[in-house]
Parts: sequence; C-alpha cells; structure tokens
Amino acid sequence: MVDVSAKPPTLREAVASVHVKMSPRILRKIKDNPKGDPFEVARIAGIVAAKRTAELIPLCHPVLLSHVDVQTARCKDGVRLTSVVRSTGPTGVEMEAMVAVAVAALTVYDMCKGLDRGIEIQDLRLLDKRGGVHGTYLAGRGRAGRRK
Repeated sequence: MVDVSAKPPTLREAVASVHVKMSPRILRKIKDNPKGDPFEVARIAGIVAAKRTAELIPLCHPVLLSHVDVQTARCKDGVRLTSVVRSTGPTGVEMEAMVAVAVAALTVYDMCKGLDRGIEIQDLRLLDKRGGVHGTYLAGRGRAGRRK
C-alpha cells in the first residue's frame, strides 16, 4: 500500500463510464422487467460498491467519500452508465468511480439476463480525474495540468 500520510487533503473527483450493449428489443422490454427497474437497482449497487472499493481491491486505501452518483443514459445499442465520485482526502477516487460503474453494469446484466444472455459490458474507463498532485486527467487528452 502506498504511503499517503504526507499528502495534504484536497478535493478529488473522478468520473468513469461503461457501456452495456443490448439489442433495441431488449432495451424496450426493460420497463416490463419482472425483477424491477434494472437502472435504479444498478444506481444503488454502484453507489454501495464505490463505498466498498477498499474491500474489493486489495491495495486501495479506504476513502471517506463525500459524493457518489451513478447515472444511466439510454442509447440506440444499450445504456451508458456514468459515475461521479468526490472526496476530500490524501488519495484519489479513480478506483471508486470505476468500481461503481463496473458493479452497476454487472447489476444491469444480472437483472436483464433472463431477457437476453448476449448482453455485453464494454468500454469501462476513467473519463476525468481532478485534484491531487497529478492535477487533471481527461480521457483522450491525457494529463491536462494541475487544476488551480
């Protein structure tokens, strides 16, 4: 585990996303899912997962989170899940953001597998990271420098 005791607490934020690919037919059937609303259950699962990241990833620090949100956006070939995680502390929250959307995506799969086992989870990635000594990271643009 990395020693972060000398690092000052700063506001840190991370945004991650994942795509759950499914056919338009299955996407239309979601509202009639006998298990309930998979997107709302996935949102809650993602929030809970973010809070438990240090238990899932062996060398992650336990982080006191000040905000976790998971949003869903339907698209023509499935749903895009996006998480936003914030903390004020000595270490970043990238893993918490990625664990949130990963577990949310697995929850969508679990709740919809009775409709179609061919659902795919794709493109899990960090989109944005702010705060800390390394500054801002924006996917596709790399390190954008330290945020003031």
